[in-house]
Amino acid sequence: MILSELIDYGTLRVIWWVLLGVLLIGFALTDGFDMGVGALLPFVAKTDTERRLVINTVGPVWEGNQVWFILGGGAIFAAWPPLYAVSFSGFYLAMWLILAALILRPVAFKYRSKRPGKLWRERWDWALFTGGAVPAAIFGVAVGNVLRGVPFHLNDRLMPFYDGWGFLKLLALLNPFALVCGAVSVAMLLAHGAGWLVLKSEGPIVERARKIGSAAGLVAIGGYALAGLWLLVLTDGYQFAGAVAHDGPSNPLLNEVVKGGTWLSAYVGRPWIIAAPLMGFAGMGLAVLGLRRGWGFTILASKLGIFGMIASVGLTMFPFILPSSVDPNSSLTVWDASSSQRTLFVMLVAAVIFMPLILGYTAWVYKVLWGKVTERDLDENANSY
Repeated sequence: MILSELIDYGTLRVIWWVLLGVLLIGFALTDGFDMGVGALLPFVAKTDTERRLVINTVGPVWEGNQVWFILGGGAIFAAWPPLYAVSFSGFYLAMWLILAALILRPVAFKYRSKRPGKLWRERWDWALFTGGAVPAAIFGVAVGNVLRGVPFHLNDRLMPFYDGWGFLKLLALLNPFALVCGAVSVAMLLAHGAGWLVLKSEGPIVERARKIGSAAGLVAIGGYALAGLWLLVLTDGYQFAGAVAHDGPSNPLLNEVVKGGTWLSAYVGRPWIIAAPLMGFAGMGLAVLGLRRGWGFTILASKLGIFGMIASVGLTMFPFILPSSVDPNSSLTVWDASSSQRTLFVMLVAAVIFMPLILGYTAWVYKVLWGKVTERDLDENANSY
């Protein structure tokens, strides 16, 4: 018996669907708060000292947090090659904007403190704002468009073709539903960043973060509810027209997919997934309450809210990963868009070995860096930003 056959193909596909979700949610939970802090920077800190304090709350950890983004991209490339091919080529402009914004962050962190000039530092502060707000907005808009269906098709040789090029077609990506999702994404990361500042800073910074963060949390809750209602009333879902083999070949064209009904019908067949949106509402609601009262555990509440909101998207769409709006039969699903069984098994072995090491090291880093950042820390540490 081949070692890779110890776990059947269908189970491996589900495991890697879950792991992909874990990596993307891990990115939102970790890099999300430092992007939120960057987006809040020009508004919660008024003096140069205050801005240095804000920057130094995330300065030691932001680079490590971005590892989750790299791991997520790598997992898509290795475990779901068709998804990588369609999304990274079809959303090329969006990916370019995200990467350009993310590239601004390390440059801003490193260059801001090189000169004392007010104008010099303010420009890099707005670069940090851009590096936090722009990716958050684009990720949300992308999720909204995925739920509506992406304009691509596969030919008989399974080569993907993106049908959304052209100015008007690209402009259509900024549709009202996608913009609502983008607003939810930005708002929940602002609340998340505010929770981090409550935990790691003090004084006027905390008070401003509490006000802005609690308002952002309410926007996230309202936008999330609106998006759910939109999915129920105005957005078509996708479903298989017949039975599908969970361990079949990775060929979407072998299955028949129809567009119609609602995504929320998933809650009828799998009622237990209601736990995800409930976690989203409850977590973000507790985050708003915690921000208003200055609770230190607010960051945990916002993590719970973000986890629930993102998980609800994946659970609602399952088994679809990337539906096609122009040719539903080309839609990519868990059952027909993965790498081979052996590839998924080898990757799983590597994940079982290395993921605990990454999590353990991350926990150790946060333990070492525990505590609030103060003006005295800035004065005593020559390596501060």
